[in-house]
Amino acid sequence: MTEDLPTRESLTEKTSLPGHEQGSQREAKRFRAFLAGVMQGSMVEKGLVGQDYRDQIKALFQQYLPEVDLYDPLADHRNSLEYDRRTGRDVFFYHNKMCQTIDLLVAYLPQASMGTAIEMWEAYQHGAIVISISPMKHNWVVKFLSHRIYADLGAFAAAIASGEIRELLQEKRMRPPRSSEG
Repeated sequence: MTEDLPTRESLTEKTSLPGHEQGSQREAKRFRAFLAGVMQGSMVEKGLVGQDYRDQIKALFQQYLPEVDLYDPLADHRNSLEYDRRTGRDVFFYHNKMCQTIDLLVAYLPQASMGTAIEMWEAYQHGAIVISISPMKHNWVVKFLSHRIYADLGAFAAAIASGEIRELLQEKRMRPPRSSEG
């Protein structure tokens, strides 16, 4: 298992969201978000847990935050469980790198998810707002990496409808960028 792993440099060129290429006028006006959430969870067998939450969250963004480009990793990789090792690894690293370039990460966690935890970490470490939809308010990843925690989709829907999420994004836009020096 000593296959070559992609380097940070090889991933950098592939991680901009559509409309957010360097120098794009659209980049300054729109927010970039990543829809993270449990896919395989703790399943031992190959398969996905229910993914209905993705359409519900996307519909909320379309209705209340149309100025946000919400990337859903499953939408582009519906067949990901069938990927060979190299393709799966490339997609995994690509999504984690992408989480370093976003404004907002929404994590749906009715149960623990190792992949979502990594995405949350990358987003948090690079200055994104991290929102968790999870009953696991005592889980340290949820507790310490989230700027807001909503117990369920209903609570999140109320927050997005009230303008709370838009306010968080506007506050982020007003903050000076984080220094890369730590």
